[in-house]
Amino acid sequence: MYFPYLRGRQFELIAIRELIEKSLLSKNVMPVVEPVKLSSALIKTLASFKKQDQALGLVRNPQVGSLHRDLAEEKNEKDRERFYELLQTSDILTFLFADVNLTTHLHAIKSEGMNKRDIATICINQDSIPYFESAYASDYPRYNFIRDESAFRRRMPNQKVLLEDRFPKKKRNVDYLNPEDEHFSSDHLYYLQDDYLGFSDYSVVGDEYTETGFAPYAVAIHIVYFANDKTLRVRHFVSDTNDDITDPVGKFAEALEKLVAWNQTQQLDTYGIRSLENMYKDRSYPGLGTVKKLSIMHHLELMSRYLDEVK
Repeated sequence: MYFPYLRGRQFELIAIRELIEKSLLSKNVMPVVEPVKLSSALIKTLASFKKQDQALGLVRNPQVGSLHRDLAEEKNEKDRERFYELLQTSDILTFLFADVNLTTHLHAIKSEGMNKRDIATICINQDSIPYFESAYASDYPRYNFIRDESAFRRRMPNQKVLLEDRFPKKKRNVDYLNPEDEHFSSDHLYYLQDDYLGFSDYSVVGDEYTETGFAPYAVAIHIVYFANDKTLRVRHFVSDTNDDITDPVGKFAEALEKLVAWNQTQQLDTYGIRSLENMYKDRSYPGLGTVKKLSIMHHLELMSRYLDEVK
């Protein structure tokens, strides 16, 4: 089972929503969303997963963003009611970070009619281990997302899912020029052998979260693909004219031309890749948010096909 972990930013939500609406997301893939704000995109995504009878994980105590403030604001009453209504569907699995308030969160969940064995926990730093052990002294959750480190594996051996950031993040987009091709992950090959129920990563976005965007000097497109040995690699397609922030349209065209030329040999055929190739033919520029969306869609569709084949 694959659990791509995404922050609830607009284009990430649109990516998974379009995948299920186009029937391109396997039942062996459950996206996990850490919502960063109460938005129409979040509401629409939850509703789409409910309509399609597709499983989605939702973090109820997000560590970043403004969701809790948004839920408390009077002006958001309508969206707040719809949000809590959608949480009641069996297709939405509750996730909780194991923090100092975990036991309190579990009591609140219990008051909603849920059992603590029916939720998933996230333990990604060693300080979270005692909080988890206190809350689950003689029990365990449906899933427990942990780092691939001995301290976690020894003390939390049940229902574990591997969560690691596999994207080779660079400071600047221009830094992806060298190397342009890198190892991404082999977790899909070995997670069962290592006694995990599933594996999770942050797709081609990475774990780092920032609330403000900026105009990049270089445009980079990141495409995941299978190597001959079935490991996953990521190819970076970077623009050439990167001296200033002007002409993002031209920079995108430069990066996209490299992708299209590379794929003539690679022959990747997903909705995301076809959409990018059509933009090259049309000489269109959709904005960098859409480029990120299509890269995520490609990755998740690729993994959907792979898991459906090996199951």
